[in-house]
Amino acid sequence: MKPRSNREREIVALSHNLRPLTKAQKSWALNETIEHQAYRLPVSRMATCMTCGHTWKMEGKADTCHCPHCKRTLQVVDTKRRTAKAKTYFNILTTVKGYQVLRIFMMEVKMTKGEHANPVFIEIGSYWWNEKGVKSLIAIQRCMGIYADSFAWGTPTEIRTDNDVFRQLADQFLYPEIKTIPTLLRNGFAGAVEGIAIHDLVNMLLTSPIAETLIKSGDNRMLRYYNTHKMDVERYWASYKIAKRAGYTITEIGMWYDYLRMLERFGKDVKSPSLICPKSLRTEHDRYMKKVNRIREAERRAQERERAKADQEKFTELKSRFFGLCIQAGDFEFKTIDTIDDYYEIGNRLSICIASSRYYVKEQSLILVAYRGEEIAEVVEISLETMKVIQCHGHHNQDTENHQRIIDLANANTLPIRKRMTA
Repeated sequence: MKPRSNREREIVALSHNLRPLTKAQKSWALNETIEHQAYRLPVSRMATCMTCGHTWKMEGKADTCHCPHCKRTLQVVDTKRRTAKAKTYFNILTTVKGYQVLRIFMMEVKMTKGEHANPVFIEIGSYWWNEKGVKSLIAIQRCMGIYADSFAWGTPTEIRTDNDVFRQLADQFLYPEIKTIPTLLRNGFAGAVEGIAIHDLVNMLLTSPIAETLIKSGDNRMLRYYNTHKMDVERYWASYKIAKRAGYTITEIGMWYDYLRMLERFGKDVKSPSLICPKSLRTEHDRYMKKVNRIREAERRAQERERAKADQEKFTELKSRFFGLCIQAGDFEFKTIDTIDDYYEIGNRLSICIASSRYYVKEQSLILVAYRGEEIAEVVEISLETMKVIQCHGHHNQDTENHQRIIDLANANTLPIRKRMTA
C-alpha cells in the first residue's frame, strides 16, 4: 500500500534505514527464545548439544542436562537423528527520530550434529507510533494459506493494514534492552507488564488517559482488565475513581463490573460509595442476580403468553371436543385442561413444562390432570392414536407413590375419550 500522508512517507523512508540486528541481540535471541536440546544415542549414550555441537558421554537417564562446553540447559532427546530445526519470533522496542518503534523478527535455526547452530534472521515488520499515539504498520506481504504466519519472502516492506496475525507476532519474546520516546516515559511506561502484550501496552499508554492513570497508580490488575474490556472500564470510570478514593479493594473485577451493570439496570446510583463498595461483593452480586433472573423469567413467560395467544385458534380446533371431560376412576378423577392459561397455572404449580413446551397444540395427544380429592396427583399425557399413557408425572416431573396405579386407571378408562373423538 502506498503511503498516503507525510507521516506515512516519513515512516517508510525511516524504515529503510533501520539498523541491522547487533551481535548481542542475535546471541540473546538464540539463547533465550528457543528450546535447546541434546540428542542422545540410545545405546552408546553419547550426547550432542545441538546448539554448540559439543559431544560427550552422558551418564544416567535425566530428562535435562547442562552442556559441558556452552553451559546451556538442554532437553535430552533419545534419537538417532542428526539434524533439528527451530523457528521463533521476537521483538525489539526502540526509537527512531521521535517515533516509538516495535520491530518484529523471525529467527529460523538449522542445527546439525557436531556443528554450531546456524540461525537466520528476517525482519517481518514494525509498528510505528508518534507521540500522539497514531500507529502505522510496515511489513512484508502475507500469503493466503493454512498457516497464519505465511509470508511472501522477498516482497518489500510497505504500509500494511493491521490485523491479528501481526499483533500476535508482536506479543512474543521481547529483547530486554528497551528504548522509549519521552512521551511514553511520561505516561508511565516502566517496562513490560505481565499479562499485557507490549504492543497493547504501548498503544494504550500513548492513546488512553485511563491506561496512564492505572499504570501510574500501580493497579496492573485493572490495567489488564482494561486491555480486554475497554468499554466496561470507560463506562464506569467515575465509579472506579470513587471506589478507589473510598479505599475500596475490588477483589473480583469482572464480578464488580457485572454488579455495576445490574445496579444501573435497577436505576441505582452507580456513583454512590455505599452501593458500589459492598462489604461482600459476591453476596450483593448474587442478590441482584436473583432479581435479574426473576425479571428475565417474567419476561420469558410474558413472551410465551403472547405466543400462546397466537396458538389459541389452533388449541381450540384441536382440543375443544374434549373440553369439560371428566373421568371418574376409583378414587381418582381425570380432567382435561380447557384453557391455555390453565396450562400455565398447572405447569407453574407443579414446575413442569406442559405450557412452555406447548403441549396444548400437540395434535396426537391429550393432557389430563389426575386429581385425588382437591389435590393434583399427577399430570397424564395420553396418545390419541394408541389410547395409551405416553408419560405421567407429578411435581418436578417426579413419580408419586400412586404412579403405576394412575397409569393403569388412565389406560383402562379411555372410552370417554374415544366417544369425544367420534362425536
